[in-house]
Amino acid sequence: MDDFPRLSQLPSSLTELQEAARAAGFTMSCEPRTGSLLATLAATRPGGRILELGTGVGEGTAWLLSGMNETATLVTVELDDSVQAVARRQFGGDERVGFVTEDGGRWLEEYDGAPFDLVFADTWPGKFTHLDAALALVAPGGAYVVDDLMPVPGWPEGHEAAVTDLLAVLEGRSDFRTTRLTWSSGLLVAVRTGDAAHTSA
Repeated sequence: MDDFPRLSQLPSSLTELQEAARAAGFTMSCEPRTGSLLATLAATRPGGRILELGTGVGEGTAWLLSGMNETATLVTVELDDSVQAVARRQFGGDERVGFVTEDGGRWLEEYDGAPFDLVFADTWPGKFTHLDAALALVAPGGAYVVDDLMPVPGWPEGHEAAVTDLLAVLEGRSDFRTTRLTWSSGLLVAVRTGDAAHTSA
């Protein structure tokens, strides 16, 4: 079975964003199969609130927006203004998305708004740092998604251990139901089944 997204499912802006990423030397965009999953998850949340940690050039943003209905909203956070500027140019006219240019860890520490129905952590903060803060923002029944969990050549020393530790922490949370996916770049989907209190198995 070919699991690559059908052409009809690809966001219309994806090719342009991929070209912009290549031109900028940006290599951290989400893989298309991951994007397809994000779009599908976003589609389960009509009118939902979605958070993306790590805008990059906007490929993940494109996928999320493609799955969202007209009343859903997306907040996307990125430290690097030069790469996020690509996404701003592409989606700045879409009233469903709000861009934040700030360190993700600082944003997580200071955010005091409503929780989110879907959180996609595609950068260090909210994944390898500030994990508890990110998980606290997942609404009951909401999902937390991380990618890039399968080893690849070029991982820095110690990164595989960091991924192992991350998985152990996530799978030790009794307030989340988790599933690993050894597919695409390697993902974990965690759905909040309890309240916002931090509990461990």
